[in-house]
Amino acid sequence: MLDVVALGELLIDFTCVTSDPDGYPTMAAHPGGAPANFLAALSKFGAKTALLGKVGTDAFGKLLTQTLQKAGIETRGLVAAEDVFTTLAFVTLDETGNREFSFSRKPGADTCLSFEELDLSLIDEAKVFHFGTLSLTDEPARSTTRQAVAYAKSRNKLITYDPNLRKPLWKDLEEAKEQLIWGLTQADVVKISDEEVDFLFGLGVEDGAAYILNHFGVKLVFVTCGADGCYFKNAAASGHVPSLSGIQVVDTTGAGDIFGGSAVWQLLQRDVPPESLSEKELREVVGFACTSAGLSTTKPGGISSVPEYSQVMARLEQK
Repeated sequence: MLDVVALGELLIDFTCVTSDPDGYPTMAAHPGGAPANFLAALSKFGAKTALLGKVGTDAFGKLLTQTLQKAGIETRGLVAAEDVFTTLAFVTLDETGNREFSFSRKPGADTCLSFEELDLSLIDEAKVFHFGTLSLTDEPARSTTRQAVAYAKSRNKLITYDPNLRKPLWKDLEEAKEQLIWGLTQADVVKISDEEVDFLFGLGVEDGAAYILNHFGVKLVFVTCGADGCYFKNAAASGHVPSLSGIQVVDTTGAGDIFGGSAVWQLLQRDVPPESLSEKELREVVGFACTSAGLSTTKPGGISSVPEYSQVMARLEQK
């Protein structure tokens, strides 16, 4: 049995290390992709996970497959294609470690995943199905994602969702809104950023969380606020947990994904319907996830920056 299966992009993040006098960067390659980062956190903490996705048969595709295997993520749902190239993301950082993205994806392998290529037995085996929106930007991956979500829902899987808006990948931001909102209509648990709440609804964090719960059938919302921590809300409770303090931020790439994976791992440990969790339980869930995500920012990359469980617990015990 699997705990979590995710569908979506697996790619290489090229992160700026230094720049020459003309501004051209020297970049380091790191394995990434939001669903893969999300699963890496779950796997690091002991969950059984699998990825449904597509890479090329090029050197980067082979490296990424090996990385997933080393991370303990099942790869039999990962398709390797000869006719498309593995997706690449180029990440430049400002002085605070925040990111700007450029993508080599016209098309990238991740956008070319078809429903017929999915190993549906992985969904059958899992307790949780996770998806984001990079797989909703282009066909055939968009239709594949919609069909996979429907398949998972028909088998009563818990559906988790991260809008993960990357504006450069959308031809039209109105279309982006439509697709992000469609995702909200499908999900039981949502991890969304304060910027995405503002983009979709023009609302603040607390009002946005309430709106999502009241209008889309979502059972639990985590609104991440970067350095300001996370606001949580379900039918039973709401509250705010601050971010991890006293750390030197190196790279925020993947931190939101690692928060999401860490939070879902905590939900799996409790085995309680997300709408029924108490404020105390949710503070524990979010506290663990904020600490895990915070520690991840002290190292470069996404998959490679997930902290050890012992590191997270040690920091929590210091509070």
